Amino acid sequence: MIVSASAIYLSRRAVLIGCAVAPVAFTSAKAAADDEVKLVEELTGKTPVESDRIRLDMPVVFPNGYTVPLALDVDSPMTETDHVKYIRVLAPRNPLIEVATFHFKPGRVKARVSTRIRLAEPQHILALAEINDGQILMAKTWVNVTTNGCK
Repeated sequence: MIVSASAIYLSRRAVLIGCAVAPVAFTSAKAAADDEVKLVEELTGKTPVESDRIRLDMPVVFPNGYTVPLALDVDSPMTETDHVKYIRVLAPRNPLIEVATFHFKPGRVKARVSTRIRLAEPQHILALAEINDGQILMAKTWVNVTTNGCK
């Protein structure tokens, strides 16, 4: 394999900038995640657990903030001993943070929802599912809207 010298050349400036920017990006992402956990704790009084049992499906980019599609599904048998009590959808950068709440009864339905929501700006959307044992499951996804859906 032949690699040209220009393909792997990095200047000292590029290396120093890369080393300086990487910790800042990591720190700001961690701070944002901490803020999301604090928000959930304030609203529910419980610490959420990120889980693959709750699936939040939304487009990464959507042209209109007025009608952004959302689909939620929680892996649960929905029995008396193991069921989802409710699912809450949060948009932390919207004027009203709590976008929707869906309640479920054991043995009647699956914990599955699809709807459309409004988003004020690009942001992480949080989905919280409270299980009957009190545990809060959380999923999040980034949605980039190009026009403001909340005025």
